Amino acid sequence: MLNIEDSALVIIDIQDRLVQASKYGEEVAQNMTKVAKAAKVLGIPIVATEQYPKGLGHTVPQLQEAFDEKTFVTEKASFSALLEPIFAQKINELKNAGIKQIAIGGIETHICVLQTAVALMNEGFEVYVIKDTCASRNKKEYKAGLELLKQYGAKITCVEIALFEWLKTSKNPKFKEVQALIK
Repeated sequence: MLNIEDSALVIIDIQDRLVQASKYGEEVAQNMTKVAKAAKVLGIPIVATEQYPKGLGHTVPQLQEAFDEKTFVTEKASFSALLEPIFAQKINELKNAGIKQIAIGGIETHICVLQTAVALMNEGFEVYVIKDTCASRNKKEYKAGLELLKQYGAKITCVEIALFEWLKTSKNPKFKEVQALIK
């Protein structure tokens, strides 16, 4: 189960052109924006990647609005973000700070989300794939990516499950603020 003090959020390539190329891209961007806003409210570190932004654009504006000065955003060329030294260094810093769980989502499920999630599991993290924050160009690849992630040992979850696992109780001082994001 996700715990605030153990968690970081990793957002993979929710960029202009990739969102446009996916049938569910806009919905995924909206869902990830909710998760990012909740993470910010709860003090959960956020790390975001952009695959070749020169050609694919930057993180979509609505999601950027959920970021603050603590959000770590980096470019990448590798499908597994952990192959990028700057990303790997940030993840190592989080691990050294006691982060054990990674909630992850993004585009595309069967490529960059899959390869990054597997690499994170290989580094000893418990990985939670938030499936309604993930997309691929078509359903076949999306489903295959999720199935492989499950086989590799990732936990498959969704926005509401993740947010309420983080909150634990309606007595959490941030409950109303987070709950308002999903209503």
